[in-house]
Amino acid sequence: MLLNIDNKPTPVHPFALFQLGFRPFFLGAALYSVIAILLWTAAYSFQWTPGPILQLGSSFWWHGHEMVFGYATAVAAGFLLTATMNWTGVQTIRFTPLAILFSSWLLARILPWIEAVPVAVPAILDLLFLLALTAAVTHPLYKAKQWDQVRIFTSKLSTLFLCNLIFYLGLFDIIDGGERFGLYGGIYLILALVLTLGRRVFPFFIEKGVGTPINLKNSKSLDISSLVLFLLFALADLFFPQLWISGLLAAILVVVHGIRFRNWYTPLIWGKPLLWVLMVGYGWMILGFLFKALAALGIVSPYLALHAFTYGAIGIITIGMMARVILGHTGRNIFKPPQSLHLIFGLLLAGAVTRVLLPLIAPEQFTTLVLISQGLWVISFLLFIWNYAPMLVRPRKDGRPG
Repeated sequence: MLLNIDNKPTPVHPFALFQLGFRPFFLGAALYSVIAILLWTAAYSFQWTPGPILQLGSSFWWHGHEMVFGYATAVAAGFLLTATMNWTGVQTIRFTPLAILFSSWLLARILPWIEAVPVAVPAILDLLFLLALTAAVTHPLYKAKQWDQVRIFTSKLSTLFLCNLIFYLGLFDIIDGGERFGLYGGIYLILALVLTLGRRVFPFFIEKGVGTPINLKNSKSLDISSLVLFLLFALADLFFPQLWISGLLAAILVVVHGIRFRNWYTPLIWGKPLLWVLMVGYGWMILGFLFKALAALGIVSPYLALHAFTYGAIGIITIGMMARVILGHTGRNIFKPPQSLHLIFGLLLAGAVTRVLLPLIAPEQFTTLVLISQGLWVISFLLFIWNYAPMLVRPRKDGRPG
């Protein structure tokens, strides 16, 4: 019998999946990303388009929606439900409430494949999940009176709910073009969460993880300007047809984040997969802004920028964050991660290069390159699941709850 965060006796159960938020949501996100990409591969590369996908308008909308509101949102849920407990000292939901929250996310992914179930049912479950997640993250912040945290994270999760609602209203022909506004708004909100959390943890992880004393430079002016400029960029890209506005803002963001990248970079990261994966993912975000600027000039396809943001930045950063959080919160040594991480992260990086950069060199091979990138994503996440799934379902190695 051990003490939990509220100093109440808590037994350590042999099945630990619902002891803390990162466990079910990281496992669910990783497994679902494999399934979703395999289905997308069948639909895009092999022209297999089952009826359930068409319930979400088209295979393209389904793929985009599920990778943002399915995969990426599950990773965000797992991270925030775990981090808010650390920030506040207030126990976040676990056991039955956590299982119910996770089940709502899972059912919203499964039910569209049951043709007898109207698409409105999983849509409602999906929206209820985001509302419940917002409440679950806000509660400990509110109880600890961390009002800045409430403003930052409650507002982002609430807006993510709004974007998902707009997507579904577009799907049901209630809002014209709602699918685009909702999906792209969701992508930019996930990127905003990555930027917010990255500012907090990237330099901290690097300083503590390189194995030698180092002090990375931070700038409040960069913090403020990067967030304000990103907000203006997202609004311009969503609501203003003048491409030069979003292109100009994207170009400025390349400079701003390039300076920050230089301030955080040290060659000492390259021997540490849990560190270089974060900076490489950050580099892909900067590349996404560069491609948005070039797309505004008609030089590259805007879809290359989209996948630099999603496959490159979100995909690489989220798998890196999951890998580190799982080790730290299951009582393992973060300085001795699984040896396969270099391979796992390297495969995903190769997939991003194949999906985003190689089409610039060999556009005639685009379909083949997309298929290869899909395969690299699946292999990378299968290896991740092989290494990390046992850690997520078993108790902490140190015997503590969580």
